[in-house]
Amino acid sequence: MGDRLVHHGEATKKAARPRLAVFKFASCDGCQLSILNLEEDLLALGQALDIAYFPEASSDMKPGPYDIGLVEGSITTAEDAHRILSIRRQTKVLITIGACATAGGIQALRNWADVEAFKQVVYPSPEYIQSLSTSTPISEHVQVDFELWGCPIDKGQLLRVITDLIAGIQPRLPADSVCLECKRRGNVCVLVAKGMPCLGPVTRIGCGAICPGMGRDCYGCFGPSEGARKGPGLPPNTASLAKHFHGGLQLIPIEIMRRFRGINGYGSSFLAESNAWEKKT
Repeated sequence: MGDRLVHHGEATKKAARPRLAVFKFASCDGCQLSILNLEEDLLALGQALDIAYFPEASSDMKPGPYDIGLVEGSITTAEDAHRILSIRRQTKVLITIGACATAGGIQALRNWADVEAFKQVVYPSPEYIQSLSTSTPISEHVQVDFELWGCPIDKGQLLRVITDLIAGIQPRLPADSVCLECKRRGNVCVLVAKGMPCLGPVTRIGCGAICPGMGRDCYGCFGPSEGARKGPGLPPNTASLAKHFHGGLQLIPIEIMRRFRGINGYGSSFLAESNAWEKKT
């Protein structure tokens, strides 16, 4: 992938810096703020990259094409679905950042609801609301080269991916579970020791095991541990964990369904498990 950007050697001295663009769809802007929170590292990236389009950070928005495109947010309108096609055409390497862009986000809860009924209740003139009945990840509309999971993303992961691309190295994203991070930190397992319905065994690494480290159960903010559609790992054993929630922790089916149907509920493994338990409610 790196050879699509910039090469080392004499040619590099004369070549323009790779052009970076950051795009937003339906989201809270938290992942874009994670980019800004790179602080001094962002200044260093600015020396290696031409940050050509980033409305959150600058009003100087340059047209494409772009070498690297970061996309935050899910597709929730017909206009969104059209715009992402245009972005894909003018971007060499497209990276989705955050739960909304990779799994539809918390707004994907609409995928199991009557959106038209919501409009009638919330808006005085619902006929003016132009919205799709679903919230879907970017990968359902265009080819995605890399996916950075999390709500929000881990800025360290983002920095490594971008620097790898600049250096011509194929980025490698982690696909282990949060349990590995808990072991590294020496955390007491809240699932075993406290009987909490922790999603850590089936959730992708990257958060630093923040919640278990505070004695709380993981709620899956970094998505299924195999990275849903494109990850290199095996699918997480959500069925075994859900069975323990039910038989060992005495959760009723609707509680299990809701456990998997959260921030990353439209990620393939979580989606399949929540649908299975919905049938038992």
